[in-house]
Amino acid sequence: GKVVKRFVEVGQRVKAGDPIAALDEQDLRLQKEQSDAEFAAARVAQTQAVADERRAAELRAKGWTAQAALDRARSGGEEARGRFRRAERAVELARNALDYATLRAGADGVVTQTLVDAGQVVAAGQPAVRIAHAGELEAAVSLPEAFAAAAGKGEATLTLWSKPGAVYRAKLRELSPAADPVTRTFAARFSILNPDAAVALGMSATLHISASDAQPVVSVPLSAIYNQGTGPSLWKVDGEGNLQLVPVTLVRLEADAALVAGGVKDGDNIVVLGVHKLDPNTKVRVISRQSL
Repeated sequence: GKVVKRFVEVGQRVKAGDPIAALDEQDLRLQKEQSDAEFAAARVAQTQAVADERRAAELRAKGWTAQAALDRARSGGEEARGRFRRAERAVELARNALDYATLRAGADGVVTQTLVDAGQVVAAGQPAVRIAHAGELEAAVSLPEAFAAAAGKGEATLTLWSKPGAVYRAKLRELSPAADPVTRTFAARFSILNPDAAVALGMSATLHISASDAQPVVSVPLSAIYNQGTGPSLWKVDGEGNLQLVPVTLVRLEADAALVAGGVKDGDNIVVLGVHKLDPNTKVRVISRQSL
């Protein structure tokens, strides 16, 4: 139908049942009047058919009419009752369609986007506005593998880019069981436990997770990452020049470095070039030591 008025704007708070937009009701009212007229006619026809059926049954009981006449009366009665039921449903559908001409909010919340304007023609099922439901505020984040396991165990806090001095407590509410195939991160949602007026929908935030069993994260050159299909690893060099391939968890990729957890720590020696040409039996000599 055609939108004749929109009652809300972006940022406006609404309650369940509040009008959002109104559609042109002219055609819908005509359909309602037509269904009402058909319903009235069907009711009269049903009343007449029931009376005819009753008279035919009485006459047949006295032997004054044939069985065929009674059968015709009964058939007419069934047809009239069916027509009445169809007309009754048509009235209900027309009434509902007229009610739907006023689009209403399905829940309490805040309007985040308006998708229709007055004069626009919309189809059935087309969204008119987007509403963020009222309730707990949440932060949607993508967690690296190293932090996914600790997300629900330790303490989590949030800071806003627009208000860096404020710290908000957070609690894990939802964690995807599978990593994104492209980013290799896990989608998670954290409930904000102590929001204030400064926390608004759509803001950017930084999540901080602290856990007693969390692994330290170190930065290594991208060229140091060794991966032959079994996961990322690093060639670690001991004090005697022996190599050890240690698996690590890739936390994040940067322009020329990778953040990894597990397997190595600050101060360890690793091979950063030619890692795919090495094997555990290779002996190396440290010429220039550079700590992680």
